[in-house]
Amino acid sequence: MAGSINKVIIVGNLGREPEVRHAQDGSKIVSFSVATSEVWKDRSSGERKERTEWHRVVIFNDHLADVAERFLHKGSKVYLEGQLQTRKWNDNAGVEKYTTEVVLSKFRGELTLLDSKASSSSGGYQEIPEPAMAGGDSYAAASSGTSGGSIGSTAKAADHSFDDLEDDIPF
Repeated sequence: MAGSINKVIIVGNLGREPEVRHAQDGSKIVSFSVATSEVWKDRSSGERKERTEWHRVVIFNDHLADVAERFLHKGSKVYLEGQLQTRKWNDNAGVEKYTTEVVLSKFRGELTLLDSKASSSSGGYQEIPEPAMAGGDSYAAASSGTSGGSIGSTAKAADHSFDDLEDDIPF
């Protein structure tokens, strides 16, 4: 199918502390689980029902991995944009298993911290650094805002550099 899209958007809470590993080339790989919940009122009994879905998230982008490692903790509320990827592996008994993950790759993905100042696990507001530019084809921007009492910090990876933009207007 031509023109297909593989994009996932999740808003949820971390179920555990992020796990940081390093690839053979030294790049960071951060993984964690995010819970999303659906709440409704049962029509027949009138009682409140809730269903929680767990999503495995893996970050391969070094800049996003740094943000996740420094600022995410169990219970943190996050907005994520990534792609679904299913991989096959064999367990210890040799049984073939499959797992589907939300992947934030080297040049694509977004991670936004949604926690308010008061709910920060450190008990206070943590200053997030100014946007950091990286050479090559990626960038990560971490900015902070105080509107509505939220941190609103964003780190995003893209497949272009600001150096590619031209100032000349053709008209």
